Amino acid sequence: MMSTDTPNPPRPRRRKRLVGAAVALAAIAAYTAYDLAAPRHEDLRAFDPDEVARLDTAMWRSYYDRQRVTLFLQLAELLRTQYGLPFLRSNVVAYRAAHAAFVFKDGHARAEYERALPDLVEFYTALRDVSDTPFDVDEAARRELEWWIVHRERDRHAPRDLAAALADLASTMYGLPPERFETHARLRAEAMTIRDEKAAAGGVGEADWARIDGLLHASWRSLHDVVNER
Repeated sequence: MMSTDTPNPPRPRRRKRLVGAAVALAAIAAYTAYDLAAPRHEDLRAFDPDEVARLDTAMWRSYYDRQRVTLFLQLAELLRTQYGLPFLRSNVVAYRAAHAAFVFKDGHARAEYERALPDLVEFYTALRDVSDTPFDVDEAARRELEWWIVHRERDRHAPRDLAAALADLASTMYGLPPERFETHARLRAEAMTIRDEKAAAGGVGEADWARIDGLLHASWRSLHDVVNER
C-alpha cells in the first residue's frame, strides 16, 4: 500500500534554507546595529532653511490637531533629511520627540510639563552624537522645554520672553550669543502669536497658516544666515 504522506524535503535543501535565514537575520542585525550606533559626523548648520520651515509649519498643524502619527513621521523626515540621522535612528529619535510633545501638551503645571524632559534629553543626545560641533545636551533640553512653558504660560510673561527663550535655545545649540538670533526668534514668536490669537478667536484659517508659514521661512533663513557666517 502506497503512503499518502508528503515526503519531507531532502536534508540538504532544508539546511540551505536554514543557512539562508540565518544569513538574512545576521544582515538585518548588522544593519540595525550600524544604523543605530555607528558614529556619524554631520554639520548641523548645513540644513535647508526653507525645507525646515515647511516641516515646522506642518508639524505645528499636526501638533494642534493631535495627529500623533503624522507628527512622528514629519519629525523623522526632518531628522533624516536635514540633520543626517539614518533611517532607523531617525524614527527612534522622532518617537521620543513626538512623545515629549504630547506629554507636554497633556500637562497642566510645570511639574507635569517636566515629564517631557527625559525624552527631550534623548532627542538632543541623538543630535549631539551626530554633530561635528559639541553642545550641552542637558542645557539644550532645558531650553527647549522652557520656551514651550513660556509659550503655554504666555499670559504670565512679557511678550519679549518667548523670543528670548527661543534665542537662548539657538545660542545653546550653536555656541553664539543669544542676541545673534534675535531676528530668528522674533519671527518665530510672531508666528506663534498669530496662531494663538486666531485659535482663540475661533479658528486658524488657510490664510493664517500662509502668514505663519511665511514668517517661519523668514525665521529659519535668518538662523541659517547667522550660523553660516564666516
